Amino acid sequence: MKPNLLSNKKVIITAAITGGIHGKWANPALPLTAEEQAQTALECYEAGASILHIHVRGDDGQNTADLKYYGKTVKQIGEKCPILRQIGNGIGAKVVEHKFTTKSGKKRVTTEIVQPSLEERLNLINIEPEPEMHTINAGSFEFRTPYGGSLFLNPQDFNRKYIKRCNKKGFGIEIEVYDSSHITNVLEFVETGLLTPPLHFSLVLGIKGGAEANPANLLRMVDQIPEGSTWQVVTVGKFNLRTTVMAMCMGGNVRTGLEDTIYYGKGELAQGNAQLVKRMVRIAKEIGREVATVDEAKEILGIK
Repeated sequence: MKPNLLSNKKVIITAAITGGIHGKWANPALPLTAEEQAQTALECYEAGASILHIHVRGDDGQNTADLKYYGKTVKQIGEKCPILRQIGNGIGAKVVEHKFTTKSGKKRVTTEIVQPSLEERLNLINIEPEPEMHTINAGSFEFRTPYGGSLFLNPQDFNRKYIKRCNKKGFGIEIEVYDSSHITNVLEFVETGLLTPPLHFSLVLGIKGGAEANPANLLRMVDQIPEGSTWQVVTVGKFNLRTTVMAMCMGGNVRTGLEDTIYYGKGELAQGNAQLVKRMVRIAKEIGREVATVDEAKEILGIK
């Protein structure tokens, strides 16, 4: 589809509040427990977010596939506010430390990341109470982090099963694509009728192993998605703010939050997720785009 620099469509703001790896050591405001995430959800909703992107943590602070924690978090968020609850299908990796002593007697620590199994991820469909949305990751790639790298498996057959189950339960689907080939994978599902336009995309840039964060890649990926789609850009770290604003100016939606950036400015830790949401609301209004309410976001995305 073509970018629209004069779009006056209402902008949907998604708050990605926790993320898949880092903890409070990165930013003390990062919400980990169900109680913290529910309170953060309320603050983001009041600030202007209509969707909450969710990863949950276990008692050890690491990502978990245990539906007990998901259910508790989803329930408490729903009791706090009507924000749309979106489950991140990747769950998130665990960071495993390996301590050893070298032959010279020096102590060393290495780390690796361990991804959840496809079976654990497929089981997210069974979260109770049910959330309103799920994501899919539209292709496999090597996911590289400062703690190690691993193959992030997203086979076409797995996504086919996940989409079928989402469709059966009436969940909204957000499609995360990490390079152009993933969009081709999605178009195959459209051709077979498994996915019906309009589609909702997250164009992910700057993840090592995926597409580089630059304007050319963003324009190329927007050009590839079907006309009438809704989309947002997801960029982590130093490119986050500028690519997010660029996408908003092109007619895209917005994702912000401590999953994607722990900083508000250079060297300045964000005070919390709501602070980041408020900035996006302000910028949206300054470029002439109103922010979508939860009900308006549901209508735009076709969520019942």
